[in-house]
Amino acid sequence: MGFIEGRLIRRSERCGSTRFIKRHKGDTLLVQIYVDDIIFGSTKKELCIEFEKLIKDKFQMSSMGELTFFLKLQVQQRKDGIFINQDKYVAEILSKFNYTDVKSASTPVDLEKPLVKDGDAQDVDVHLYRSMIGSLMYLTTSRPDIMFAVCACARFQVTPKTSHLLVVKRIFRYLKGKPTLGLWYSRNSPFELVAYTDSDYARATQDRKSTTRGCQFLGNRLISWQCKKQTVVATSTTEAEYVAAASCCGQVLWIQNQLLDYGYNFMNTMIHIDNNNTICIIENPVQHSKIKYIEIRHHFIRDCNAKRLIQMIKIDTEHNVTELLTKGFDAGRFQYLVSSIGMLNPYMPNSLWFCTVV
Repeated sequence: MGFIEGRLIRRSERCGSTRFIKRHKGDTLLVQIYVDDIIFGSTKKELCIEFEKLIKDKFQMSSMGELTFFLKLQVQQRKDGIFINQDKYVAEILSKFNYTDVKSASTPVDLEKPLVKDGDAQDVDVHLYRSMIGSLMYLTTSRPDIMFAVCACARFQVTPKTSHLLVVKRIFRYLKGKPTLGLWYSRNSPFELVAYTDSDYARATQDRKSTTRGCQFLGNRLISWQCKKQTVVATSTTEAEYVAAASCCGQVLWIQNQLLDYGYNFMNTMIHIDNNNTICIIENPVQHSKIKYIEIRHHFIRDCNAKRLIQMIKIDTEHNVTELLTKGFDAGRFQYLVSSIGMLNPYMPNSLWFCTVV
């Protein structure tokens, strides 16, 4: 689909061959193709109408109207912004696993019951456990509030125990109490790319590896987030933070390239981190003993900093919203972090209390 009826739509190489862009007198038409479904939008309504007519003339297709539902993602388009959630999918998986009548929980993780290998505990049904994890993993598309808990439980899919199943059940109980939470993308939010990165240190009890976490925002709109266990055991907190910062930098560079297709240049993006030693290593090009054990592939972040593609900013740990993706918290701290990343309940007017991260 490189052209239609002589009207050029440029393919975005950064997204493979599934996204196409057309610019016309300052307006932009975006077309995203997924298998046999097409999503398109424009800064000018007339371009959407023209494209819809054109595609219907060339192919046997039907229009579903304004985007409200796609791959179990619910999209509510309002005058003041867009809200994305999956409450219908939450109701579906609660019913599937018989959790519609359970007592709800205020957080997805019980701080008094840490997740460990627990080799002496009784085995559980592997197929049931994996099915529950798979359902929850798909839900993390719009629910970063459960991402840490789900990723932690996913590490025990080979030989799940009763203690692991209890943690998974806790996540379902949390969803029972907060089924409609989703991401709010305000129309009036500042339009600037900012990122946050952090890491725990050797928190994985079974292999002592650290967890990388990162969040990327456009203003106060959360557009990307990561929670992933690092591939090697870090020898210090600084090394774990440095590897996490490099991972976040790679994601920022990818987003920068994506935004170039929309005509936005976000060079010198701020990446917030709460570790001074990591900032010093990134800004100091001299090789020294503190970094000689860090794999070379992570050092590209120093080159990005020197070229002003990014800049590292020190913030206090209490303001680092990526903590939500690495460990459990009490209800008060957890609720603060959830609101800070822009999650809300659309059916409760008083829930529009999310704050701008600083």
